[in-house]
Amino acid sequence: MPMSWAYSASRQRGEESLRTVHRALDLGATLLDTADMYGPFTNELLVGRVLRERRSDAFVSTKVGLLVGEQHVVANGRPGYVRRACDASLRRLQTDVIDLYQLHRADPEVPVEETWGAMADLVRAGKVRALGLSAVGARGGRRSRGRLHDGTIRQLERVQQVFPVSAVQAELSVWSPEALESLLPWCAARGVGFLAAMPLGNGFLTGTLTPGQGFEPDDVRARHPRFTAEMMAANQPIVAGLRRVAARHGEHVTAAQVALAWTLAQGRHVVPVPGAKRERWVAENAGAAGLRLTAEDLAELGRLPAARGSWD
Repeated sequence: MPMSWAYSASRQRGEESLRTVHRALDLGATLLDTADMYGPFTNELLVGRVLRERRSDAFVSTKVGLLVGEQHVVANGRPGYVRRACDASLRRLQTDVIDLYQLHRADPEVPVEETWGAMADLVRAGKVRALGLSAVGARGGRRSRGRLHDGTIRQLERVQQVFPVSAVQAELSVWSPEALESLLPWCAARGVGFLAAMPLGNGFLTGTLTPGQGFEPDDVRARHPRFTAEMMAANQPIVAGLRRVAARHGEHVTAAQVALAWTLAQGRHVVPVPGAKRERWVAENAGAAGLRLTAEDLAELGRLPAARGSWD
């Protein structure tokens, strides 16, 4: 996503992004997670240029269900649209099958079972291998006054009656651990994979962002309550804790690697999906796979203060 949408447009460079994806595959990463709305469409086109040469090296995941307008995003879960969107994604990705097709958001105007049924038809047609669901948006979940992921679990229970869920994607990181409460156990109990979105906290957990630095107007962080100068300063103890743990593992271990290692430590079914626009960052991310946190490390990270500046 950061290569094509929602982050600083002035830093989006297609050729550099291509080199970055190739570098990730060279380092042994296999999951390429995109969506038709990223751009919109341009990120699938970029990934397709890589897949044209290296389809056998990659597990390809894309998403359907959201349309991007000038100033808004709307859901579309109509079965006919889902079928057309899948065919368009296949063309852009330059492949004849999508390994994991995810419902980005359920359409409130269409029963989720109908949308999911259309996606299941795509599996039966051989265009898709498995289906996944992205979690309900964080703000919507908190407004319901229940646990953050109650709405997502209700959706999962409904679509499971239609066709098996293979993966769930939701935010999970040191500063956003809410999925540990109910969503992650739900997946573990049913053998469902968990794609941990934003495991680096939109870049904050890397320790490379400076409080008050500001963001370009088109950058999603410019409107995020955790990225005001005040909240970035208030949440520095979280980064400091990551750095303390990193220092125990060697001078070249980074806060970002500790954050990713924490995510990996949450279960064998957990796969972090960090976004990266530069080769150096994917190399650093890949290094986290070999970092084994101790019980002491995990306990210290578990005692870090809760992040301030939530959607509440």
